Order: sequence, then structure tokens, then C-alpha cells
Amino acid sequence: MALHLSADGEKVNWINYKTGIKHLAFKMQADNKRACIFIEMAQPDTGIQELMFAQFQELEKILNSFLQEDWLWEMHVPNEHHQTVSRIICCIEDVNIFKQEDWPTLISFFKPRIMVLDEFWSNAQYGFELFK
Repeated sequence: MALHLSADGEKVNWINYKTGIKHLAFKMQADNKRACIFIEMAQPDTGIQELMFAQFQELEKILNSFLQEDWLWEMHVPNEHHQTVSRIICCIEDVNIFKQEDWPTLISFFKPRIMVLDEFWSNAQYGFELFK
């Protein structure tokens, strides 16, 4: 992925994708059971978190046109650190990051989705300026 530039033609750290908005991140996680990619809103103020979530809801049709698949929308769920977050998430089951034979499946799951999120964000980020 390091060789791929962002939709804006810039170098990007795909693993630690920076949206430029505090408490808003695009994340990828994999363990010995499943892999997930998601947009996470971790704003400690749940009211502001709800506003961020609502902004994504306003852009849902545009986001779905980029993703070409349905993702699960979760408001106010606990993350791995027991913080309340909201997410837009897509997962696959029965994959193991520790099994080398699963790596092609994981790469083909993560790569197109993070690149599409980047393309979406290239256009949509301006609607989130008020959260900076």
C-alpha cells in the first residue's frame, strides 16, 4: 500500500489514516477471528459524536455509492478501550491475521475499502470542517 498515493495524489499512511478531524478515524483491525474496517467517531462529548454521525447520515447515499456495499451503522457502542464511540463498519469473519494463508484474503478485503474511503473523504471532508 505504501506505493499507492491518496485520491489527492499525496503520500498517506494507510494503516494510521489521518482524516484531519480530531476523534474521527478510518481504522482497520484484524485478529485471530475476524477483520474489520470502519469509520470511527470517538469524540468524548456524545452530543458532538451524534452530530458527526448525523453528518455521515446526510452523506450516506454518497458514501454508499463509493463503497458499493452496505456497512453497519452503530451509534454509541463500546470500543476496545471501553470508550463510547459511533462507527460505520464492515467485517469479515473466519480469518486469522496470524495465518499467512489468510493474508491474501485480508489484503483483498482491506485494500479496496481503505482506498475507497480515501476517495470518499477527498470529497466529503469539507462537510466536517466544523469539527476541527
